[in-house]
Amino acid sequence: MGAADAVPGVSGGTVAFITGIYEQLIESIRHINPSLLLLWYRLGFKAAWQKIDGSFLLTLLAGIISSIVLLAHVVSYLLEQQPVLLSAFFFGLVSASVLVIYSEIEQRNWKTTLGLFVGVVVMMLVNQLMPTLDTAKPLHVFIAGTVAICAMILPGISGSFLLLVMGVYGGIMHAVKELQLMTMLWFSAGCITGILSFSQVLSLLFHRFRQMTLALLTGVLIGSLSQIWPWRQVVSYKIDSLGKSAAIAHDNLLPTAYEQLTGMSAQLVPALILMVLGFSLVWFFNQQSEK
Repeated sequence: MGAADAVPGVSGGTVAFITGIYEQLIESIRHINPSLLLLWYRLGFKAAWQKIDGSFLLTLLAGIISSIVLLAHVVSYLLEQQPVLLSAFFFGLVSASVLVIYSEIEQRNWKTTLGLFVGVVVMMLVNQLMPTLDTAKPLHVFIAGTVAICAMILPGISGSFLLLVMGVYGGIMHAVKELQLMTMLWFSAGCITGILSFSQVLSLLFHRFRQMTLALLTGVLIGSLSQIWPWRQVVSYKIDSLGKSAAIAHDNLLPTAYEQLTGMSAQLVPALILMVLGFSLVWFFNQQSEK
């Protein structure tokens, strides 16, 4: 999840869903609320820890944080040096995720079809609705964390992509690599606020409108595929808080057109291999989660 969240266009929530831990994650987070303190006071720490499935959350959080810290340099390098191959791998992951989540929909009717369509439209509008923020301002960093974490726990919506659209992706990644504690603390505070509040909404949706929610998430995933298509030409930039240009809009191309317009190799064979590998990994995880 940490590695996926570090890549614009890919969601850690997608990884959670395809590995079968998504609803467990949402329910665990949902129980972190003021009533937990009362339970702790009455029955002790052990009861409160079991209520939130603390061992699960702690292990998962440790994995996410260590992955982000350790892979920040690797992901940055791959995004700059091998964007086609990195995108190809995640395109395979997300493509398989669409089939996995769609297979969870038991009631396929006009309502779920409408929900799927709405999900696709939402993803098409996402980059039009995000504000421009500045990592030099603590409040902006807090808001960025709140928005990004909500996206990160939703399959298909990339928190990193939203950070890119808001113009703070470079600043946040720089803060992680340089261990700028104040920026990281403000961002973390926003993440905590966002995830504790949004998990309540997600839990409600899954309990009361499960089929429609799954359809909506499937549509969001389908819409996200256009953002991680490997062969793209940049058509729009945004200047981030570090003064660097960040691509936020692309034209998707066929491999042959990509080579003609960019003068770069499409790396078609290795890209297709990585697509298949990503697809196969998701399929494998899904089979294991069913067991």
